[in-house]
Amino acid sequence: MAEVNTPIRVFIVDDDPLVRAGLKMIIAAAPELSVVGEAASGVEVPAAVDECAPDVVLMDIRMPVLDGLAATELLRARPDPPEVVVLTTFDADEYVLRALRAGAGGFLLKHTPPAEILRAIVRVAAGEPILSPTVTRQLIAHVADSGAAGRRQHATRVLSRLSAREREVAVAVGRGRSNAEIGGELFMGVATVKAHISHILDKLDLNNRTQIALLAHDAGLTG
Repeated sequence: MAEVNTPIRVFIVDDDPLVRAGLKMIIAAAPELSVVGEAASGVEVPAAVDECAPDVVLMDIRMPVLDGLAATELLRARPDPPEVVVLTTFDADEYVLRALRAGAGGFLLKHTPPAEILRAIVRVAAGEPILSPTVTRQLIAHVADSGAAGRRQHATRVLSRLSAREREVAVAVGRGRSNAEIGGELFMGVATVKAHISHILDKLDLNNRTQIALLAHDAGLTG
């Protein structure tokens, strides 16, 4: 994560040069952000990230040779990886879900307004997922549910490591509740909710609350 008062370092990955140019123009307008490099294929990403050391990678999904999903999985498997924001459209829900399972911090639609793109980059650099509770629910609801039995068994086993209270919080996250909503439902303060979420992330070795939501969904606890 970038230090305070240091521009957030952004790396752009997209096979369309016009998209890359547009994103660079948008980011150049924000003094708190800086584009440190770009790539046209996932193949270029590992070496380029080593050289540029970005805080956030904007990653297109559909690219030649090595797509953005495989590149995201490679990056997030590294020690101290950069945050990844997937660039996509809603007709690729199943791909987005795979990226989120790999640890991407969220996704942006390519027609997202510039101001929202800038806010999203700042948020994900701070470790906050850029999926709103509403979008999380929509994404999970629309995705093709292949391999559900295997995922349910795995998710149930992983969630068994949690205390009863942590499990309640995890289920609420899976239902798309905000921290304030979780606090109201479970009769605890927002600070306590945040502490529980932090403990869940540490205990289950997860990157963000979206991965908690996916586990709760896979375990069949969000219906």
